[in-house]
Amino acid sequence: MSASDSTTSTPAAGSWIANQPYLLLCITATCWAGNAIVGRLAAGHIPPVTLSFLRWSAAFLIILPFAWKHLVRDWPVIRNNLGIMVLMSITGISAFNTLQYWALEHTQALNTLLLQSAAPLVVALWSLILLGARLTLAQLFGVLLSLAGVLVILLHGDLTTLSKIEFNKGDLIFIVALVIFALYSVLTLKRPNIHGLSVAAFTFGCGALVLIPLYIWELGARPVMQLTTNNLLSLFYVAVFPSTLAYLCFNRGVQLIGANRAAPFFHMVPVFGTIMSIVFIGEHPQAFHFIGFALVLAGVFAASRRQSAA
Repeated sequence: MSASDSTTSTPAAGSWIANQPYLLLCITATCWAGNAIVGRLAAGHIPPVTLSFLRWSAAFLIILPFAWKHLVRDWPVIRNNLGIMVLMSITGISAFNTLQYWALEHTQALNTLLLQSAAPLVVALWSLILLGARLTLAQLFGVLLSLAGVLVILLHGDLTTLSKIEFNKGDLIFIVALVIFALYSVLTLKRPNIHGLSVAAFTFGCGALVLIPLYIWELGARPVMQLTTNNLLSLFYVAVFPSTLAYLCFNRGVQLIGANRAAPFFHMVPVFGTIMSIVFIGEHPQAFHFIGFALVLAGVFAASRRQSAA
């Protein structure tokens, strides 16, 4: 799931991008924005455990040919660090994604995007608990500034909209998912020093494996997914972009700049989601879009800058 080791071999053609954390995290946010849209479209057509299990099984098969030689070489280290590797698989792969898709069956997009905006603060809490890492004042300011930008976009510049939002079962599920993924974000910093493709292959495969009992239960408890063109395209998208590509980019970005400095990029997800709705759904950009984008970008810049002391 990490893009690669901090210093080990990267193909010459990809060595530049592998060391550009902000670009990598923007790619991640773009892929995850698309995942939210596809997840909402799939709700009611593909059961949540089925979508999560097939997503990660496919992602594992996609990445395995590229990761195999690294996985074999790194297996002794993985075996010696099995606890953290399995915990990363459960939190970042199995639990978070299944809960996210389940939540999307019970809540509206606006709610999940609002809740997701709290992710950097949850990451900061886990960083403090597990690593003793505190947010700097600049990071806290950046998180709050980008959160304000997200709210401007989601509320269409009208704060009275906030009072009309009703939170429900899906919101509670998504809050749990958010806390779990924030934990995963911090755990990636404690992973063994092995090739990123080894981490990806193991966590994708282990994450899918953990879901098998739930998948078998869901096959008997809910209608089975139909093999329609839309469902297959949804599976293709979530296996390639928000899974394989996004997780490689996300983990490499966290590895390069740390969880606290990377966390504000969560705020880019609803921003890119809004851009996608403008491009693909035909929504017309308005003044609040540009104000919100400016606040988010300013906040991400402030929070992700390297601090001279801290």
